[in-house]
Amino acid sequence: MGRSSVRGKVSAVEDTMSLTPRDPDATTEHGRHGGGRRRKGPGGEGKRRRRRVLRWAAIVLAVVILGTAGAAYLYYQHLNANIRKDALNLGDEKDRAAESKANAAGQTPLNILLIGSDARDSKENQKLGGAKDTFNTAPRADVQMLLHVSADRTNMSVVSMPRDTLVDIPKCTDPDNGKVYGALTSAITNDSLGRGGPGCTVATWEKLTDIHIDHFMMIDFAGVVSMADAIGGVPVCVDANVYSKSSDGHGSGLKLKEGTTYVKGVQALQWLRTRYGFEDNTDIARAKAQHQYMNAMVRQLRENATLGNPNELRKLAETATKALTVDNGLGTVAKLYDLSKELRKVPTKRITMTTMPWQYSTTNSGRVVPRPGDAAKLFRLVREDIALDGKGKKKSAGAKASSDPAAADDKIAVQVQNGTRSGTQPAVSGRARTIAQLLVGKGFTEAVADTATVLSEEKTVIRYPGADLEGDAQRIAKSLGVPLSSVQKSTAVSAITLVVGADWRTGTTYTAPEDDDRTPSSAQVINGSDKKQCMHVNPGYTW
Repeated sequence: MGRSSVRGKVSAVEDTMSLTPRDPDATTEHGRHGGGRRRKGPGGEGKRRRRRVLRWAAIVLAVVILGTAGAAYLYYQHLNANIRKDALNLGDEKDRAAESKANAAGQTPLNILLIGSDARDSKENQKLGGAKDTFNTAPRADVQMLLHVSADRTNMSVVSMPRDTLVDIPKCTDPDNGKVYGALTSAITNDSLGRGGPGCTVATWEKLTDIHIDHFMMIDFAGVVSMADAIGGVPVCVDANVYSKSSDGHGSGLKLKEGTTYVKGVQALQWLRTRYGFEDNTDIARAKAQHQYMNAMVRQLRENATLGNPNELRKLAETATKALTVDNGLGTVAKLYDLSKELRKVPTKRITMTTMPWQYSTTNSGRVVPRPGDAAKLFRLVREDIALDGKGKKKSAGAKASSDPAAADDKIAVQVQNGTRSGTQPAVSGRARTIAQLLVGKGFTEAVADTATVLSEEKTVIRYPGADLEGDAQRIAKSLGVPLSSVQKSTAVSAITLVVGADWRTGTTYTAPEDDDRTPSSAQVINGSDKKQCMHVNPGYTW
């Protein structure tokens, strides 16, 4: 980056400290939200500066699960060298999810995967992580959260995946040595990080959710401790005295008294890693505790006026950039600063924390799998940029017809696959052949059944690889009564592909299931402004 660019960014940072805050909930003297001149009052300028800095830093610091990126932009040139970088996606290009579509105003959503690594790759990380026999072994992605920022920047959604979730991990290639890791089926999700780096965890999420991920941010044990110290602690709550340590050695070692405690350093790491001691001693409870930590961090930073001190912010920035690993697209302070400008537009009350709906695996005791129906619905809401707090504008029920004219029916080639298998029901035999014959009878003589492939698809979907086939795909949908919203562009297919879903297990007449845009109750929604969150302590871990 040239000197003029650096000076421009530094100048922009200095401006954020000298200008009055742009509060999305406040109005100017002209009665409008956003910019414009403010009336000055006696003694009010200093308070406004502090609010500006806090508002500017808080969300970025909090959305990284272990609070990392926020104030880095105040210490520009030196901090660039601190930031570690890695490749964004290590999967095959054909497996990538399609990029998010822009809204009517030309704005696009942001999807950022937040990863907490359990790497034991340094003496400090080894000491914090314990287990001497794991030193320098492959790291695991013990914390995984997908952060979705709406296209219009009015709301933010966070979806956690329990680390014990069984998923299909795609083939990944290590960018450093070219080593190829073959695809895995029904593998534990946190193993993805050790298969070439965070880019394999990104590829795994895209394969599962079909959500295009724009960036990732990752932090390790030592980073958690240093960040918690730098911000002076985060308030968390338990409803009874808790000691996370069992007679057989299970537990993080967290020991807190009933009520609210400001955790920092090692204690903050213990809170984020605690499984034994919260609720039912599962990874689900741990995700809930992590949500509480994030929400409290947002509020703490916004309310703590001491962070208005530039020296304190620079100290925090130094710590944050050393703790952080990001993709190349976020690999400079300038790029992180640009991201922060987008994140800070979202008010805390519009941040929604959720956990991926899950159920216990029937084949692997102690592991969980995405809950059929609910998990797919949650991913669809994120994919379609629908606010999980229910306060956003609803999407239109239909989809626009393609401007690309369709070919004659007998010239449209389509492959039909059986996707009727679900987590609770086996696939219906012969469905691909039945629907292919139905299409042939309707005049689509180039329709063929792929009888070798059996998939799990909640809803019937028609995928096409490029814009030149969109009209053809929509023509097939119209002939079968499938809504245009189920016609999707996808790099995972090389030709028009109709997947007969679990919603069409019988008959030759498709009836689109009624759906709504409400977040499933199984997603365990927590609002970012909720100050009453308090973890329930398992009675077996009290003292």
